[in-house]
Amino acid sequence: MILAAGRGERMRPLTDHTPKPLLPVGGKPLIVWHIERLAGAGIIELVINHAHLGAQIENTLGDGSRFGVDIRYSPERPAALETAGGVAHALHLLGNEPFAVINGDIFCDYNYTCLARHAGKLQAGNDTAHLVLVNNPPHHPDGDFGLQQGRVVNNAPRLTFSGIGIYQPSLFSRLDRNAAAPLAPLLREQITQGKVSGEHHAGHWTDVGTPQRLQELDNALRTSQNANHA
Repeated sequence: MILAAGRGERMRPLTDHTPKPLLPVGGKPLIVWHIERLAGAGIIELVINHAHLGAQIENTLGDGSRFGVDIRYSPERPAALETAGGVAHALHLLGNEPFAVINGDIFCDYNYTCLARHAGKLQAGNDTAHLVLVNNPPHHPDGDFGLQQGRVVNNAPRLTFSGIGIYQPSLFSRLDRNAAAPLAPLLREQITQGKVSGEHHAGHWTDVGTPQRLQELDNALRTSQNANHA
């Protein structure tokens, strides 16, 4: 599931007429980078939620066939349901096995081929979630969760949650599918119970949350593309 329902308040005025996942970076919409990389990893059954200007997302991406994937949509009306609420609302589309959830407003070079292996471990064990953590960016210096020997913990030193995770459906099944709900409290509850594994991704990760960070990422991608074509 790719999360694409956020309003993008910090991105205004860019998001007044364009949903944040469709903002162009490196020559293509931000969400297309995710779709292409997921397809390249063999992950082709996708669910995308949307709220703000959601029709634009459906019109741009269609059924996903031109990317080699199958996209189903989970509209949230009249407003976005936050992360956990959005997943709960789409649970009927996600099936009964562990699934990955990716924030549509990040850019990351994490190897998506690893997702299937971690999902298999969740399926075979007692954990409810697996989180990908990254180094703390300047705008989030205190991080979110700690990581000790492959287990996510609540104590310091902390890393930042990348917005990439794998979850058991049962984590969301008790939520009201039509009510807004944040993800962090659910995760902290499971972490306290020792049911969350994790890994540290030390590669490129950007939270594309402001026009400045969007521009910086666009510049970096175009510079890389030009170097590759030289």
